[in-house]
Formats: sequence, structure tokens, C-alpha cells
Amino acid sequence: MAEQHTNVQWGGRFSESTDAFVAAFTASVGFDRRLYKQDIAGSIAHATMLEKVGVLTQQERDAIVKGLHAVQADIEAGRFEWSVALEDVHMNVEKALTDKIGPVGKKLHTGRSRNDQVATDIRLYLRDEIDHLLAEITRLQTGLITLAEQEADTIMPGFTHLQTAQPVTFGHHLLAWNEMLNRDYERLVDCRKRVNILPLGAAALAGTTYPIDRFYTAELLGFDRPTENSLDSVSDRDFAIEFASAASLIMMHLSRMSEELVLWTSAQFNFIELPDRFCTGSSIMPQKKNPDVPELVRGKSGRIFGHLVSLLTLMKSQPLAYNKDNQEDKEPIFDTVDNLGGSLRAFADMVPHIQAKRENMREAAIRGFSTATDLADYLVKKGMAFRDAHEVVGKSVAYGIQSGKDLGQMSLAELQQFSDTIADDVFDVLTLEGSVAARDHFGGTAPNQVRAAVIRASTVIAERG
Repeated sequence: MAEQHTNVQWGGRFSESTDAFVAAFTASVGFDRRLYKQDIAGSIAHATMLEKVGVLTQQERDAIVKGLHAVQADIEAGRFEWSVALEDVHMNVEKALTDKIGPVGKKLHTGRSRNDQVATDIRLYLRDEIDHLLAEITRLQTGLITLAEQEADTIMPGFTHLQTAQPVTFGHHLLAWNEMLNRDYERLVDCRKRVNILPLGAAALAGTTYPIDRFYTAELLGFDRPTENSLDSVSDRDFAIEFASAASLIMMHLSRMSEELVLWTSAQFNFIELPDRFCTGSSIMPQKKNPDVPELVRGKSGRIFGHLVSLLTLMKSQPLAYNKDNQEDKEPIFDTVDNLGGSLRAFADMVPHIQAKRENMREAAIRGFSTATDLADYLVKKGMAFRDAHEVVGKSVAYGIQSGKDLGQMSLAELQQFSDTIADDVFDVLTLEGSVAARDHFGGTAPNQVRAAVIRASTVIAERG
């Protein structure tokens, strides 16, 4: 019987063709083709290194590089035919290269394996995408900081347990979101350090007998250094898990912001207005304006959390070194990148155009006895023990509920029925403006502190370069 080759790249070992279903089931080209730029960049660097150490001649290297550029041009022009039979992006590119330049194309794979090749491609891809995500976080923060400066004096209720607690400024609240994003930015920068290490040269698992120069390849591709251990190089996906973890935290923060935006746009709060272009209507209720972008971002957070769990589960039982399981790492990574990037873009586009309904915010702060703590502090400063002051203010609030008056709307006589310690100067602290202005310390909600925080936040952004 004539010998059958299942795949021109590795079929010499096999005596029968791969089952058609198995070939389709095990192929990854349907989703890993998006790595073509990274795959070609890695191949060009690998060929350049092979020429430097004498494995390839200059003519062979030049032919390979020219051929790879031609393959990339075909892909980007839509002329490239992807083959499931060739399994993945690596073999599709290599086969196309060989078709273009002949047998010299087969020399490209000298001293490497698909194992270290795909690990390199994913790191190159994630490095590029992290840079893009960092830029989107910065764009969102820039919009937040600008809006915070505009709303430094805008008073709104601050909440605990979603109950009115103390008055704050809208600018201060927005800068709290900015702090979340600062941590997100720092985590991604730190994650990038561990992404930016080169596994190429580890080959299948044990390295190669060819005199390769991994430091030179790392330099060509912009990696900080090559990986230390060949076994770990091809099997490590910690960097992907770490990225998914950082992405999950970002999405958690965006989800929290989304929840507040959804609440604030409701008729019950009516604190803000979102631009129409970020909302949709109802097919049956003509009055509706639905905050679909925040709602969808809130929903996508669960999707990203799932990818983190998926990657952790994927790796938890794998022995060293590479296993086919790792083919399942790409779709969670790609989907995380796509949805995180889309969510950040939507927020960066939307947030600068949020319109605060300042009077509604102020009225809500008045309704909730938000200056009660200020009255307690006032009494303590007059010499009363805090627990006694707490009781006095509690009785004052109970009276306010019965009479329908906020503390700042009560007369001096009404307040003094609960304590004769209260004097005319109490109204300096019972007004909303007096309350927020009194929080005049680093990190406080006083308008001048908000403006100072805006300057510091803007400096952080400017220093990123």
C-alpha cells in the first residue's frame, strides 16, 4: 500500500491520514490566524539570528524575509487561503513561504518548534495589546479628570449601603474612579514586564543543538531578555493568567462605574444625562432611554471573569512541558482583549460627555440629612462627648423626619431643644457647602482639594509619556 502523509510538515512519522473530523477538531487556524503579524515578525527575527550564527547564508535569509513580507501582503490583501489541513497559523505561513521561494523556505524552522513559536507569538500579541489597552485607560482617565475639574463644586450625596451618608462633590466621586484606573494601569504595566520575555529558542522543550543566539533574537524583537529554562519556556502561561486577572479587575471597576451610571440615569436618581449616541430606546415604550453601554459593560465583566477561571483550570493539571491543552489558551485571551478593549473604548468615548444635573444632585443631598455627622462633630468641638453628640443628632434627625425638614432648614430654636450647646454658628457647618468645604485635607472632598487632586492626577498622566 502506498505511504500516506497526513501533513506535509510532519507527516513522515504516520502511516495513515488523520481522520477528517480529528483534523478539523484539533486545528486552531480558525482563531489563531490573527497572530499572523506576530508569527511573521518572529520568523523574520529567527531567520536573521540564524544568518548571524552561520546556519543560514545571507542570500537564504534575504529570500526568507522577502518571502515572509510577501505572505503578509497576501494576508492583508485578502488573497491568502487558510487551510485547516495545515492546522495553525504557523504551518499555513510556512507552507505559503515555501510555495513562494522554494526549498529554502523549509530551512526557516531550523532550531525552533511550534511550541516555542506559539509561545513567542502570544507574548508578542499580548505585549502589543497591553500597550493599546494602556493607551485606552489613559484616554478614559483624561476624560474623567477633565470632568472632575468641571464638577469640583458640584455637591451630591455620598453613599454607604446605598443610603445617603455625607455630602461630597461629583468631582471627588469621579476622581475615586480615577484611582481605580490608576491601579489598573500599574497592574498592566507590571504584567507587561513578565509578558516581555522571549521563549523562542527553547524549541520543543529541551533547547536545540544549533548555535543559536537567543539574546540577539530577544533584542531584535524588543524583548527584555530570553527565558531561563527551556521546559518552562514552552509550557508557561502564567503571563496569560496574570493578564486575565488584571483584565478582570479592570472589568470589575468598569462594572462598578456602570452600576452607578445606570442608577444615576434612572428617574429615581436623575443625577446625570448620558449622550443619546450611547443609549437606545424601547421597541414598545417610546419614552425610554436605556443606558445600554453601561449595562453591556456590566454584563461583560462576567464573561472576562470566566476567561480567568478557564485559563486557571486549563493549566492546573498539566505536567511539563507543552501539552495540546494549551491550544485552548488563545480564544480566552483573544476574547478578553476584544471585550476589555471595547469596554474601555466605549467608556473613554462616553465619559467626557456626561452631563451632571447639579440641582438634582444637590436636592438629593439635602433630603438625606447628609450633614448629620457635621452636627455631631460641631458638638464634639464644643466639648460634648461623641456618644452624647451622636444621641443628640439622632433625635434631631428623628424630628426632621417628622417635620419634613433637613437639619439646615431648622431654626436655631428647633435645634436647641435637643441641646443648648448649639449656637448661631451651627449653620456654618449645616449647609452642604460648609460640610464639603470642611473636609479640607489631602484626599478630602473640599472643592479646593479636588482641584489639587486634579492637578496631581494630570501630572501622573503627563509623566507616562
